[in-house]
Amino acid sequence: MAVPKSKITRSKRNMRRAHHALVASAHNECPNCGELKRPHHVCAACGYYDSREVVEIESA
Repeated sequence: MAVPKSKITRSKRNMRRAHHALVASAHNECPNCGELKRPHHVCAACGYYDSREVVEIESA
């Protein structure tokens, strides 16, 4: 059975958890319509990717 040989101090425990922080996801402005979009993804607002229309978006 796995049992710790000695106590892990608060300092060592927190050093191990130093990389567990959440980071905000990146967003870029669409060059066609100006909406925020994920990098390297098709724009959900206008359907453009890399300066050309990839998906046809129906307007309401």
